[in-house]
Amino acid sequence: MANEVMDWDSVYRQEGVFEGPPPWNIGEPQPELAALMRAGKFRSEVLDAGCGYAELSLALAAEGYTVVGVDLTPTAITAARKAAAERGLGNASFVQADITTLTGYDGRFNTVVDSTLFHSLPVEARDDYLRSVHRAAAPGASYFALVFAKSAFPPEAEQGPNTVDEDELRAAVSKYWEIDEIRPAFIHANTPAARADAPFQMPEFARDEKGRAKMPAYLLTAHKTG
Repeated sequence: MANEVMDWDSVYRQEGVFEGPPPWNIGEPQPELAALMRAGKFRSEVLDAGCGYAELSLALAAEGYTVVGVDLTPTAITAARKAAAERGLGNASFVQADITTLTGYDGRFNTVVDSTLFHSLPVEARDDYLRSVHRAAAPGASYFALVFAKSAFPPEAEQGPNTVDEDELRAAVSKYWEIDEIRPAFIHANTPAARADAPFQMPEFARDEKGRAKMPAYLLTAHKTG
């Protein structure tokens, strides 16, 4: 997927690519990021970059954080707004926009969080994305990113996320952010059953207590100087 932009709105409309909801839509925040929330690592205001159905935004808002979720796909943003209204979460707002060109929020956010967005971008868009969210961050802001590792998909997978190794992730992010830590982590996903006619076979992954695949990832922690 290096030079392609997936039709993400069709994914969220559940058309074509997946049968049912996107695998990463697990009905709650990714466990790695939920653990950060429980540990008090987030500070308002929070920018949820590529929020999707916004499970993380909604969970943060329910704990009292002010959150702005941004996503390219109108279907996801509509669903997020509806969920926030139903839960009475007036401190969560959602914007349909291209995160790589986001403007109007300069220096606003004390936390920027990326729950599986980085690897979904075309490789050539990474720099614009990192520059954009850095511009939106306040001095001293934290940046957290949960990103698929290379071992999450077989080498013969020609389509799919733009997975990273640690050096690649570090090189991209360190142009704008001061990196504090990159550690192995997991992205939990409701992976579909393997098909006999599939062009490649996915690796076998350990499962969590809810039967979701624990796919190899990195959790990056960084901050903005100043």
